[in-house]
Amino acid sequence: MSDTEAAAIRETALRAREAATVLATTPRAAKDAALHAMADALVSRAPEILAGNAEDVARGRDGGLSEALVDRLSLTDQRIAGIADALRQTATLPDPVGEVVRGSTLPNGLELRQIRIPFGVVGIIYEARPNVTADAAGLCLKSGNAVLLRGSSSARSSNAAIVAVLRDAVAAAGLPADAIQLVPGTSRESVKHLMRARGLVDVLIPRGGADLIRSVVEESTVPVIETGVGNCHVYVDADADLDTALSILVNAKTQRPSVCNAAESVLVHEAVAGEFLPRAVAALHEAGVTIHGDESWVAAGAEAKASPEDYAAEYLSLDISAAVVPSLDEAVTHIRRYGSGHSEAIVTRSQAAARRFVAAVDAAAVLVNASTRFTDGGEFGFGAEIGISTQKLHARGPMGLPELTSTKFVVTGDGHIRG
Repeated sequence: MSDTEAAAIRETALRAREAATVLATTPRAAKDAALHAMADALVSRAPEILAGNAEDVARGRDGGLSEALVDRLSLTDQRIAGIADALRQTATLPDPVGEVVRGSTLPNGLELRQIRIPFGVVGIIYEARPNVTADAAGLCLKSGNAVLLRGSSSARSSNAAIVAVLRDAVAAAGLPADAIQLVPGTSRESVKHLMRARGLVDVLIPRGGADLIRSVVEESTVPVIETGVGNCHVYVDADADLDTALSILVNAKTQRPSVCNAAESVLVHEAVAGEFLPRAVAALHEAGVTIHGDESWVAAGAEAKASPEDYAAEYLSLDISAAVVPSLDEAVTHIRRYGSGHSEAIVTRSQAAARRFVAAVDAAAVLVNASTRFTDGGEFGFGAEIGISTQKLHARGPMGLPELTSTKFVVTGDGHIRG
C-alpha cells in the first residue's frame, strides 16, 4: 500500500475520532432527527443510489457473478424505501447511552453507577448487500459512535452513493458528516491498515464469510468483535414430538437457507430414527434439500454419504448434513466438535433433556422446541442488529444498540478520601 493511501486512511480515522467526540454527548432527540433525515434523503435521492447500483450490477454480471448474488446486490425503489424504514425504526429504539447498568450506595456513602458509553470509532468490514451500509451507519450513530465502513468491491459504487447521501443528511441535521465515512482505497492493503489502526479505531466488526472473519480476527491489532459463521444444529431427541420436530427442521433449513441462523445439520436420536428419518427425507426432498448423511440416512434415501467436511460445513444453501446419534450426550459431543457456537436447537418433550442440552451446549443461543431462525435481533425484540457475535467477550448473540457500547463507572462522593 502506498504511503499516500496509508496517510489517507489515518486522516479518515482522525476525522472519525473528532466526530465521535461530538456524538458522545449528542442528545437522543438530535440523533433521532438525524436518522429521520437520513431516511428521507435516501428516498428523495434514490435515483443517485440506483445509478451507482446499476454500475455495480453491470460490473458483476460482466465478471460472472451468479444471478443469486446479483439479486442480493441489486437495489430498487422498493428496497431503498425498506432501508429508509429501517433507519426510522432505529430512531424509535431506546438510546443506550447513559443507561445505568447497575448502581449502589457503598457502606462509606459513595454513590457508584456503571453507565453505558459509546465505543467511539467503530470499523465495519463486510461482504454484504448495500443495505448493510445504511443499517450500520444508523446503528452506530444512534449508539453515539462514528463509523468507518469498508464494504466489498462488488458494491463499491452503491456504497459510495449511499454514504454520500447519508453524510449530507447528517450534516444538514447539525451533526458531523464525518460520523459516517467510507474507508479510502480498494486494495487488500487498505483493509489491513484499518485493521492495524489501534488507538484510532476502537473496535472492528467483520461481517461476511468464514475467510473474511478469520483474516480480521487473526491479523488485527484493533480489538475485534467476532460475528461468526453459523453451523447450526437441530437435535431431535428420543422424547421429541415428531410432527413438531419435522416442522422445526424444515423451517430452520429452508425458510431462508442463505443466512447464518439457518440449520446446517440435523441429529436424530436412534430411538426415533426408524420412524423419523423417512418422514424427514421426504419433507426435505420436497423442499429441494440435498442431504449429506451417515449410513442410516443414506439407507433412508439421503443422496450423499457425509464426510467430516460436510459436518463442519456452513452450506448457506439447500444442503444439510445429517447423523443418527445413540444419546443426547453424543449429540452434544457432535455439536462441540463441529458447531460454530452460533445457534443450537433441541426438540423434546422432556424437561430433563432440555435442561441437560441447554447446560451442556456451548453456543450464543440455545433453542428448545423452536427453530434456529429465531436467533435474530428483531425476533428477540432488540430491534435492528449489527450482527450476531459468537465470541464470549463483551457481546454474544444478536448485537443491538446496547452491544455497541462500553461502560464506565461514575463515583460520586461528598469530600470522601480513602484512609
